[in-house]
Amino acid sequence: MINKAILFDLDGTLVETAPDLMDAHNHVMEKYGYKKKPLTDIRFLAGRGAATMLLRSTDSQGNLTNQNKIDKQTHKEMTKDFMDYYALNISKTSVVNEGVIDFLKWCKEQNLHLAVCTNKMEYLTIKLLKEIKLYDYFDFIAGADTFNYKKPDPQHITSILEILNIPIENSIMIGDSETDADAAKAARVKFILVKGGYTEKNYDQIFHDHLVDSFKEIKDLSKKILSI
Repeated sequence: MINKAILFDLDGTLVETAPDLMDAHNHVMEKYGYKKKPLTDIRFLAGRGAATMLLRSTDSQGNLTNQNKIDKQTHKEMTKDFMDYYALNISKTSVVNEGVIDFLKWCKEQNLHLAVCTNKMEYLTIKLLKEIKLYDYFDFIAGADTFNYKKPDPQHITSILEILNIPIENSIMIGDSETDADAAKAARVKFILVKGGYTEKNYDQIFHDHLVDSFKEIKDLSKKILSI
């Protein structure tokens, strides 16, 4: 393999996971006495992690946390219930985003190293990737708990590159949010921002070296950036 790599965020970038995440979210909300929400209202929270998603969602439901404040123990229980339910239903309606498989196949034909850099727990990441048949494309998978840090900490990216023995200048990070962007910028890794993911911000508010509508545009950019 050549000494070059592409790193990918997972949720919203490689895979549209929001429907299954929101299903788990609404399961927990209903169980603990909160109203369920439509996907359109909370899709932007899909890439934030279960604990953050639950807190942000309850805060946004008429300030219910001021009336029925979630203490640390309840929040911990809600998060565990979310994770347990999600693990059992992780690929029920999640789908690989358009153009992803063709791009991954092309990358392997070029002998590029491929890795996932996600803030989803590692065991859930592996489970999802296996169930949707993407696991075998990747040389390394780093979840939120793989190291003692996660995005936007740049070490989440640089540690993967160190393990793969890839120079920073020979790498690309592909993601859909400011969390990915901030990590890539701090790591000094070229960053491609994919539209349509999970973010509350406008694209001009998110750092990126390149902005694309879909994976169909990334092949030519990768050739240019990595001199392939």
